[in-house]
Amino acid sequence: MAAVFLAIGSIAAFLAVALGAFGAHVLKRRLSAQMLANFQTGVQYHMIHAVALLVLGGLWRSWGDLPLFPYAGWFFLAGIILFSGSLYALSLSGVKKLGAITPLGGLCFLAGWLCLALAGLAGA
Repeated sequence: MAAVFLAIGSIAAFLAVALGAFGAHVLKRRLSAQMLANFQTGVQYHMIHAVALLVLGGLWRSWGDLPLFPYAGWFFLAGIILFSGSLYALSLSGVKKLGAITPLGGLCFLAGWLCLALAGLAGA
């Protein structure tokens, strides 16, 4: 399972770089400053949690199979999809109701970090 999260983290990081470049080079001329800032926030959290998935995969390989590792990984992925994805969709569509999804992604990020912390404490 460590390899799965290493692969997911790598793909997520690739997409974060691609979306960041898209925002900087294409959307910069097409979006308002606020919508571009929303998009960039999505990219920032996307990349942070892509790296978290890579770290998780590496920890899994060195510490072994701790019960909360899979939960942490799936919560990080769900957070990327819900938090960053909703900010991308909001920025590109202008539909402000999509912003209601963003906090759910934030809760997923928090749950992922909590699972990782508890896994670390259990493995210590």
